[in-house]
Amino acid sequence: MKIYYEDSMPYATEFFAELGECQVFSHKTVNAEMLADADVLLTRSTTKVNQALLCKSEQVQFIGTATAGTDHVDKAYLASKGIPFTSAGGCNAVAVAEYVLSAIFVMAKRLDWQVADKTVGIVGAGNVGTVLANVLTVLGIKHKLCDPPLADNGDSRKFVNIEQIMDCDVISLHVPYVADGPYITEDLFDAKRLSQLNENQLLINACRGEVVNNQAALALFKQGKKLNLVLDVWDNEPNIEAELVPYIALATAHIAGHTIEGKARGTEMLYFALCKQLDVQPTKKLSDYLPLAKDSQKSLPDSEEFWDVIEHLVLDVYDISVDDAQFKTKHDGAESFRYIRKHYPIRREFSAMTVNAGNSAHSKAIYGLGFLAAK
Repeated sequence: MKIYYEDSMPYATEFFAELGECQVFSHKTVNAEMLADADVLLTRSTTKVNQALLCKSEQVQFIGTATAGTDHVDKAYLASKGIPFTSAGGCNAVAVAEYVLSAIFVMAKRLDWQVADKTVGIVGAGNVGTVLANVLTVLGIKHKLCDPPLADNGDSRKFVNIEQIMDCDVISLHVPYVADGPYITEDLFDAKRLSQLNENQLLINACRGEVVNNQAALALFKQGKKLNLVLDVWDNEPNIEAELVPYIALATAHIAGHTIEGKARGTEMLYFALCKQLDVQPTKKLSDYLPLAKDSQKSLPDSEEFWDVIEHLVLDVYDISVDDAQFKTKHDGAESFRYIRKHYPIRREFSAMTVNAGNSAHSKAIYGLGFLAAK
């Protein structure tokens, strides 16, 4: 069996070598001729999987993307050819939730907020939105969920409409890109909705760039509108609107989900899916390969105030302002966007860190965020 996998998939050889002959490829050079003898194709979002790529792959029997998003895959074409397809939905949910939490703490400092007083509106209650809601619950941060498709399909959680979300202090977007049908998310935040935001609100987009109209945002900024935007995803990546970047409060290169755990979890999920497809018993798991995190022992700050403790731990593991500064310094076009994303430095999740909370009254929240108890 010939297994082709994209070079940005961590631990792919370790997971798949026992299942067949593995061949690595780059999204920059992969073509139909190269994949002519492929039995299995495993990608990330940088490879466009469509008829043009697969026109010579007559024996392919399984295709998977090690990402939650599937916009880069022509699923209708795969279905027409009867080719099984799977994605890694939820693989990066923890990473994105931790990204959002870091953004909230950084912006709370800038805007002189008390986090405890704020309400977060979560638009999209799928994998990421659910994890974020759980994180906020652990911390006692008030939040609301908005997800019309889930609400209409009988999800038992309490949902609000988008108008009620507009009253929230923080609005965090976690929806797929949908251009037509009853649940359109394209330009969900268009000029009208963006203009409704006030200078004390925060809008975070870590889902799909097309959900926030970038040109409308730029026009509003040029008109003097004060907006607090956190953008990890952009319209027309990697050819993003460079003129918009300096206006963005926190700007990053589509890396919200790019922890080692998040990316490698996608590889693991495809491994399990392929094993199931082949009726093979899995023998490997992610913990077999994850390295020990650098500086994994985290200590509590001198302050005993709850929010000081949580902010210290969150930003000690991941401070989004560092990524923002690097992006704004290095970004000068499409190639730099690709480079920043591809060469994103090692980032770990809270679960890779241990904390000795001792008799701290905050230990339940600390460990509820995913931090491990020191032995």
